[in-house]
Amino acid sequence: MESIPRWEVLSLFGIGTWVILSSMFNVTQKIRSLTQPWVSSYVLSTTPITLKIQKYHNKYLDAFFSALSCVVSVPFYTAFLPLLFWSGHCKLARQMTLLMALCDYIGNCIKDVVCAPRPSAPPVRRITATEDEKENALEYGLPSSHTLNTVCLSGFLLQYILAYTQNDDAISGLAGLAIVCLFVFFITAGRIYLGMHSLIDIIAGLAFGLAILASWLSVHNYIDDFVVSGQNVASFWAVLCFLLLFAYPTPQLPTPSFEFHTAFNGVALGIVIGVHQTYHQFHHESVPRVFTPQLTLPAFLGRLIVGYPTILLVRFCSKALAKWMLPMLANALGIPVRSSSYVPSLSISASAKKSDEIKQAGYIQKLFFFSRQDSFEVDTGIRLFQYASLAWSVVDLVPSLFFHLSL
Repeated sequence: MESIPRWEVLSLFGIGTWVILSSMFNVTQKIRSLTQPWVSSYVLSTTPITLKIQKYHNKYLDAFFSALSCVVSVPFYTAFLPLLFWSGHCKLARQMTLLMALCDYIGNCIKDVVCAPRPSAPPVRRITATEDEKENALEYGLPSSHTLNTVCLSGFLLQYILAYTQNDDAISGLAGLAIVCLFVFFITAGRIYLGMHSLIDIIAGLAFGLAILASWLSVHNYIDDFVVSGQNVASFWAVLCFLLLFAYPTPQLPTPSFEFHTAFNGVALGIVIGVHQTYHQFHHESVPRVFTPQLTLPAFLGRLIVGYPTILLVRFCSKALAKWMLPMLANALGIPVRSSSYVPSLSISASAKKSDEIKQAGYIQKLFFFSRQDSFEVDTGIRLFQYASLAWSVVDLVPSLFFHLSL
């Protein structure tokens, strides 16, 4: 039987203790009362800056910045990260996945703690060209998730490219840094131009992004070593995933932020479990990489043709399974559940939903054994299982298919 390292116990105990204490002392409400008025006033005072930028609007800039916002959106990374895994850059893919989950968690936690408004529209002209942008507009403003994610992921990608190519040339490094900075500039300018964020949101996204990136660069190798060869990896990450669902603030009004966190929390869980189980078969450093004789471009395209339909099928089947299994399990355990969208038979009326939302008082209220709620949201469990299954298929099921198909 494997021993349990002390740091695993202490870290999980620390998170659990934080969940309880933060609820007991109303930490979210106290931080919000200090930060929300100041941020809200700053958002209002910088509205003229946004309006000046939007004076230059035209259909070409609308299309350019709308397309650019899609390039750094969550759906984009959901499609891009499997491509990295299947191209042979497995270490980069798993580290960027975990970094993305961390950015999503921290950014959305801050949003739902501060609950700062986005620029008022009107007078600001808000452009939401895609369904994803319309959903993003329902979140609170500070910090800008697009800015935070772009800083972290583009910065980490630059570091990986320089290390992978073993390029010590200062000119190459500066050129790469200039490209990253230019990309970040266009993203941040686009968020203001589209009316999605104010200047304070952008500044906060830059500050938190740089802080997260610096922290990640100091620990990412230790985390990767734990994922591929540590002890109790699956059980530790499952408990961590469970606790992080509760270590999340309750916003003033419902937003999609917690749903985004749940999805990437599930993705991280599926990736960690799948990579840990199959590292020596499919994810070690000697796996074939695209554009080499071992993995030619036609073979890589064959992987994409097989891989994407497979993970979409897994997502569909796992969602259907969870919609059937979790309500039945909750009923067997005597846990009353409700569903906002996935299970129509468990839906509640708008008035009952509003009454239940008022009862939410903090982190610990999401725990069924402490909660004052009459019923519990089964959609969270369905979403977590769905995305964990999808991520597992990316790193375990699909590579197995590649092996049997000689791709």
